[in-house]
Amino acid sequence: MSKSKSQNYFNQKLIAPMILGSILNPINSSIIAVALIPIGHAFGAPPSQTAWLISALYLATAIGQPVVGKLIDLYGPRLLFLIATSLVGFSSIIASFAPNFWWLVAARVILGFGTCAGYPASMYLIRSEAERTGVESPTSILTLLAIANQTIAVIGPTLGGLLIEVGGWQSTFAVNIPLSLACIILGYLRFPRLSADSVMEKKKITSIDFTGIVIFGITLISALLFLMNPSFQKIYLLIIAFIATIIFAIVELKIKNPFIDVRLLSGNTPLLLTYTRNLLSAIVSYSILYGYTQWLEKGRGLSPSHAGLLLLPMFVTAIIVSRLTGKSPDIRLKLIVGSIVQFIAMTLLLFTNHTSHLIFLMAIVLLLGIPQGLLNLANQNAVYFQASSEQIGASAGLLRTFMYLGAMIASASNGLLLKSNGMTMGIHQIALFTGGISFILIVITILDRSLNRVGYKNQLKKV
Repeated sequence: MSKSKSQNYFNQKLIAPMILGSILNPINSSIIAVALIPIGHAFGAPPSQTAWLISALYLATAIGQPVVGKLIDLYGPRLLFLIATSLVGFSSIIASFAPNFWWLVAARVILGFGTCAGYPASMYLIRSEAERTGVESPTSILTLLAIANQTIAVIGPTLGGLLIEVGGWQSTFAVNIPLSLACIILGYLRFPRLSADSVMEKKKITSIDFTGIVIFGITLISALLFLMNPSFQKIYLLIIAFIATIIFAIVELKIKNPFIDVRLLSGNTPLLLTYTRNLLSAIVSYSILYGYTQWLEKGRGLSPSHAGLLLLPMFVTAIIVSRLTGKSPDIRLKLIVGSIVQFIAMTLLLFTNHTSHLIFLMAIVLLLGIPQGLLNLANQNAVYFQASSEQIGASAGLLRTFMYLGAMIASASNGLLLKSNGMTMGIHQIALFTGGISFILIVITILDRSLNRVGYKNQLKKV
């Protein structure tokens, strides 16, 4: 009786490695925010160069997430999780002893690939556990994953500022070593082993679409190189990205087992709209995460640790909002409220200057915590319900890819708008840019009627 009853509940032993693995990327995405200026001083690198520390990780993860997600769909999460999290520790050792700036960039690329397995592995396990237990909508686990993944991005600057005060910028990389070891140990002990015969393994190996992966990588690399330093002279990079996208679509349509099933994806409009919303919300959140932090340091004159601490209320607000709304099936309402509050926060940002009171600056941070807790949770849950079971890993990876594309655009816009001699004007221009993005997000969400069925439909199934 006890055994039968336990089979109806989510395997609690999976939660710790799932959460640890999935936070590796957001914590490394955000912790670097307050380390950019100290690293620039240490290596004599200007802001246009230190921006590569952000973009290098996002490029690696934008390519790696759907690739690893696809492999997880084929082989299960255990082996890929162990390999990837090992790379996290290895990259951190390289970074801690980097002899020059470009070694540091290389370490961030390896780190990006190392953080690719955590999130798709978690989504895969949540779906497989739901199928095993018969519980259609594990809202508490999805909410926990969202809190860990999205709100940890806010605590990153706070943690980074404190680490820099204690051990210099190197400590922002060294913190990954114990995290990597914990993931390896817990993943080895708790993740389920793949049970498949040798014939099945051969079939799976032949199904890997290396051509699609390479073309996908060319598309993203070309787009990133343009975004890093946009100019008319580099318009050829956008042309390459556009042509590669067309070739990618043609190739994927002809392959029996494509890397990304373009036909299925193109027929799933609700899922495409979710990816678009994730892209737009990521542009706003990462523009603020990096731009606002740099302005607090250079424009407002705060230390890295104080700038990080000022962002801490966003982390607390996001957790409270996610916990309070996590069990609600109304995904559409979360998206509408989150995007409207985001637009209001961007409007308030237009009124900041070098003498702005800390209470006003903290009020903006508190407001930003609301969309941080709503939008990411809603988009994640939407993908969980909209994606097919056979492609949950790849679909979750693609959700992250669109998020990283948004982060790349945010990084490029910050590099263009934030100038050392005009930081306050730059943050106002960022506010205008992200305010426009927030308005588009509001319109897309209101017009998307398919969201009325997402969440509620699965809630009814559960009952």
